[in-house]
Amino acid sequence: MTESESARLSRTKANLARRALIYEHIRAFFKERHFLEVETPILAPAIAPEEFITPFRSGSLFLAASPELHMKRLLAAGYERIFQFSHCFRRGERGRLHNPEFIMLEWYRAGADYTQIIEDTEQLIISIAAGLGVENHETIYQGQKIDIRPPWPRVTVRDAFLKAAGWDPVAGPDSLRFDTDFVLKVLPSFSPRRPTVLIDYPAPMASLARLKPADPLIAERAEVFIGGLELANAFSELTDAKEQEKRFREAIEKIKIERGQMMPLPDKFLEALPHLPPCGGIALGVDRLVMLFCDASSIDDVMAFAEEAA
Repeated sequence: MTESESARLSRTKANLARRALIYEHIRAFFKERHFLEVETPILAPAIAPEEFITPFRSGSLFLAASPELHMKRLLAAGYERIFQFSHCFRRGERGRLHNPEFIMLEWYRAGADYTQIIEDTEQLIISIAAGLGVENHETIYQGQKIDIRPPWPRVTVRDAFLKAAGWDPVAGPDSLRFDTDFVLKVLPSFSPRRPTVLIDYPAPMASLARLKPADPLIAERAEVFIGGLELANAFSELTDAKEQEKRFREAIEKIKIERGQMMPLPDKFLEALPHLPPCGGIALGVDRLVMLFCDASSIDDVMAFAEEAA
């Protein structure tokens, strides 16, 4: 028997109230640290071309898959600390952890790198937990107690894959094998009792990230996992306009070959990029964050109207 809309919305009401409270705590966290909340377009003539993200189009415009490019244009214009909640859209993403329309929290700050942005993330999660009354820095997700006290364990992609899958994706990048082994071998190897920060990705897997000066095979990218949820993705941001254009053109060519689609170059972003200061940024999935703090097993349980209900 199909659940009625009234019953479904009544069932999720407590989660939606908690969601609103989480938004309040996030805004308070950034206000205390002198970040400016911004808004950027949902519709744009060009977005970052990424091989593994299929965007929605509306006529000649694209629905935002991320606010990243516009936020970096703000940094290039002199904004130093910014954050926003953005509606984002990605075609073909639907499941227990995915909805084609979702909310992304992104923040960027000048003078930071990915290590400092991850420290921001640790403090944000602790702050939200405290505001929600989580005791002893220990939240429970799907029956598992998780100690969220920082610092969270860091592990490099190289070490994680060598240990769990027996190969080094930095030395020999293979995106299909990477994805399969990550889901089946690497992710299950992370401690369920603690968040894990996976750092230092193969260079081809971070198209907007800076490469490590000491090792150009590695990008300064980090991902945060808590309770089996991929929660956030951080970069030391690439500021080299020529290198960024080269990466974009390579991605556009791959998309043309693999999907038969033409993607425009985001020219306005590339024009602003030479003025971008050294900075770090992160994209955090708000719906999954709410899942964590509501102990919800599905993204549908923390949204009023997921795809089929809309």
